Amino acid sequence: MNTKIDVTAPGKKAEKGGAHPLTKEIREMEKIFTSLGFEIADGPWIETEEVNFDSLNVPKNHPARDMQDTFWVKNLDETVLRTQTSDVQIRYMRKQQPPIRIIAPGRVFRNEATDGRHEAEFHQMEGLMVGKSISIANLKAVLDGFFKKYVGENVKTRLRPGFFPFVEPGIEFDVTCFACGGSDKKCDLCSGSGWMELGGSGMVHPNVLKAGGIDPEKYQGFAFGLGIERTVMAKYGINDIRVFLNSDIDMIKQFN
Repeated sequence: MNTKIDVTAPGKKAEKGGAHPLTKEIREMEKIFTSLGFEIADGPWIETEEVNFDSLNVPKNHPARDMQDTFWVKNLDETVLRTQTSDVQIRYMRKQQPPIRIIAPGRVFRNEATDGRHEAEFHQMEGLMVGKSISIANLKAVLDGFFKKYVGENVKTRLRPGFFPFVEPGIEFDVTCFACGGSDKKCDLCSGSGWMELGGSGMVHPNVLKAGGIDPEKYQGFAFGLGIERTVMAKYGINDIRVFLNSDIDMIKQFN
């Protein structure tokens, strides 16, 4: 059988790959925070109960320790899949004295049912600043600076009281709606309020500083955490968190 080959025909181009949308956004966030003077820190996904809970001022009877919220590692006592990247701040403080200014992006795990807004495996960005004269004003300035660069100069942030065991006082932070800016009363992202809740923050609890080997009589600091998927969803109008892990090539191509 004779097969003719047209050597003048153009070849088939190989499809170019690209970074996953979460990878691209995490890199963008890291770039912004490093421009604000932060270092990038990392830690293990499999964590001790002492670092993941005890050192973060989470008591033994806290609901987060129940199986409904935490993946415990079988055959390894007092070992969990980390539930937040706050473990990194403990590990970093035990090795480094103030001044400290770090972010800790990474994967976290929580044992919960999945739906459009919740996933058992997701990413979080933890931030920590410790020094001799750190205040809530510094926290507000950092959040303002980050979101103005990440979303746009017109975005605003606001702080509200909230409770988290590892900070005192605890603060929840909102940003003006990425989609409508507060102008659409029927907006799907902000439900017409004009604000979206993106994370928790506050002044680092003295017990957490002590657990990190830092004297709370000399130093204070703030910490914040934001869900990366939720932030990216708001920025691009994605309405289902599960698309980030379901290997939908068409969805990934939209970011490349």
